Amino acid sequence: MWKRIQRSFIHVSAVSLKKTPLHVKGKSAADQRWLVRQLNDPFVKAAHAQNYRCRSAFKLIEIDDKYRLLKPGSSVVDCGAAPGAWSQVAVQRVNSTGESVDLPKGSVIGIDILRISPLDGAQLLSNHDITEPSTHMALERLLPEARADVILSDMAPNASGLRELDHERLVTMCLSVLDLADKVLRPGGSLICKYWDGALAHKLQQRLSSMFEDVKTVKPRASRKESAELFFLARMFRIK
Repeated sequence: MWKRIQRSFIHVSAVSLKKTPLHVKGKSAADQRWLVRQLNDPFVKAAHAQNYRCRSAFKLIEIDDKYRLLKPGSSVVDCGAAPGAWSQVAVQRVNSTGESVDLPKGSVIGIDILRISPLDGAQLLSNHDITEPSTHMALERLLPEARADVILSDMAPNASGLRELDHERLVTMCLSVLDLADKVLRPGGSLICKYWDGALAHKLQQRLSSMFEDVKTVKPRASRKESAELFFLARMFRIK
């Protein structure tokens, strides 16, 4: 898949990189840099071409292509699901629409404090906070046997511009995902959570290692090189 994306979308001429598109003129320098980066980003273009809601879909695709967590028939909880790209990937891979009639039908539940646009094959809990007991109760009602096989989290706080503060906030969000795993993840289940590298990453890894038999760090190619974004991949959940 990655070679296909590169062939189709990375060929940008030196001239086009130097030009400022007409529709970014008049904007601030920071806005111009962001817009030009988006216009030249092969994963943004691939997301449009393949009807994914955003480029982050390719992060999960790459991780799952390698580690095969999302299997037909699996039950998946997607935390911080808006706008829904990871849920789209999960729907396809666990066959939650039942489109492949010869394969087991899975389930996908997306949760976010924001609104998530409807997605065929997913049950969505918009305007729900994963730390709230009412959200946990809703999940248990929706999940087959009240248990998930995989928990996904691409959540991130709104950036404050203070790297250490943002890192701490994201680690706190990851810890809330682990609290959720304690309640709904099936023994032997898996978890993927995004974090930003920093002083508290070791603490988060220690907590994961106490809960899962195998924990590793991954950085998909769709994560921008300059970004501190990384993902913990945890497998074989040990129920207490």
